[in-house]
Amino acid sequence: MKPDSALLLKNKTFFIPDFSNDVHHELELVIRINRLGKHIPAEFAPRYYSEVSLGIDFTARDLQQECKEKGLPWEKAKAFDGSAPLAEWRKLEALGGFENLEYKLLVNGKERQSGKPSEMLFHVNDLIAHVSKYMTLKIGDLIYTGTPAGVSRVVEGDQLEAFLNGEKLIDMRVK
Repeated sequence: MKPDSALLLKNKTFFIPDFSNDVHHELELVIRINRLGKHIPAEFAPRYYSEVSLGIDFTARDLQQECKEKGLPWEKAKAFDGSAPLAEWRKLEALGGFENLEYKLLVNGKERQSGKPSEMLFHVNDLIAHVSKYMTLKIGDLIYTGTPAGVSRVVEGDQLEAFLNGEKLIDMRVK
């Protein structure tokens, strides 16, 4: 779960929070729900999204580890202010559909993460079906779909660039 205060838009600078010494990037495809739904079967899930974006799920690993050890929820490690940079939306139809997406993240000009929907552990349609069992999905809800291998720590001065089908959608600094 990400509160509205976690969203970081328009390639604004990400500031490492003073309560963590170990923040990691997790590039993810993000879909936006376009209709109200509950108990959505996976085969009907494509009716509930038509746009995609890229997002970064910044995670304070040190806080996450503390929470894990104490058996506590991880929200404070993943949902802090500015922890969810989000790029502009693209129509899936214009990109050739969800299955034809390719995305990658460069950190300081070096590729750290790359992925395709076919490599996901859980397809977005299955995620929608699962989530909608427990909560009503509403228009505008965002689903971050999971991250490919290559997650790593960010440090002050890092430059992050994320690409969707070759188009740069995120270009931001870490301070």
